Amino acid sequence: MYNFEFEKPGSIADAVAALGSEDAQALGGGQTLIPTLKQRLAAPSKLVSLTGIAEMQGVCMDDDGRMCIGAVTSHEDVAAQGASYAALADLAGNIGDPAVRARGTIGGSLANNDPSACYPAGALASGATIVTNSREIAADDYFQGMFTTALEEGEIITDVKFPVPEAANYQKFEQPASRFALVGVFVAKFADGVRVAVTGASEEGVHRWAAAEEALSANFSADAVPDAPDADGMIADLHGTSAYRAHLVAVLTRRAVAACG
Repeated sequence: MYNFEFEKPGSIADAVAALGSEDAQALGGGQTLIPTLKQRLAAPSKLVSLTGIAEMQGVCMDDDGRMCIGAVTSHEDVAAQGASYAALADLAGNIGDPAVRARGTIGGSLANNDPSACYPAGALASGATIVTNSREIAADDYFQGMFTTALEEGEIITDVKFPVPEAANYQKFEQPASRFALVGVFVAKFADGVRVAVTGASEEGVHRWAAAEEALSANFSADAVPDAPDADGMIADLHGTSAYRAHLVAVLTRRAVAACG
């Protein structure tokens, strides 16, 4: 690695001020950033740790019945909230390994927006709201492609608000070495319709499967899930062809609906 400044502010305001420095980089759990620094793929002049900000930690339910999760809350802490939102807790409990779950944060995952990460699917299917130091962003507007989000320079996620659906389930076909999703599908059934979010499969990153949403909103059963989506634009690599990933999208969607009971 190389020399850099390190700062650990105690408030959101101090964090934003610190990030105003040239080439400063926010640091959550460090599960992506630290390996990137070790490989010298990034060279920020300052790391600003967000983990000491108490108002960005913890899980609670707001007056609207939404699960509100502080941005530096670890995966293992979200996994412990099964009684409040079981599908999201199950998602968090199957990210990486115990060490990753102990250090990784929901805010870091959403800010990085890895195309095979699990949290983006949960946020998009739930219709979550990503709250930053300056505004609130609907999940439909937040995710903008591989590793790309609506966050502006110096803007940080402070918490995430998840509406809790009537029924939900996340199914992940994981790459066994990394435990990232080769394909992951999160299905969430609300009173006004069904949302289906897919991660790991597409070159556009996390996205909603509109055909499945329409079919499942009319008939919420595994038999109603459409045939596999078009393979054009699906990722093709040594782990699977684009057609294979498209097939998995349909299979996992059916499994998620069936698991909803």
